[in-house]
Amino acid sequence: MPKLAAEPFDLESTQHFFKVRDGFQHLRVRKHGDLLVIESGPKGDAVKHARLRRVTRQWWTLEIATHTGEWQNAGLRHPRMQVLETLVEEFPWVLTPIE
Repeated sequence: MPKLAAEPFDLESTQHFFKVRDGFQHLRVRKHGDLLVIESGPKGDAVKHARLRRVTRQWWTLEIATHTGEWQNAGLRHPRMQVLETLVEEFPWVLTPIE
């Protein structure tokens, strides 16, 4: 079964999700295949916070960056917007700016 790529709409609406919420304007989102990577800091030395992986047309999973740069699956599998809401409500420290 071929992987489903993240679509431009997924990227744009995820960027908008963070743009309109207080405290999350430091974040940016980029698309990489089936992933939406949430990061901050300079583009040349970005801090990766989390990523959403598209697993079916409607379902996404959440992976959180560890302090060692590895990715840990958070055990969520929901529509993209529900994963984003859970990320900001249940795991807000993951999105904290890193100086």
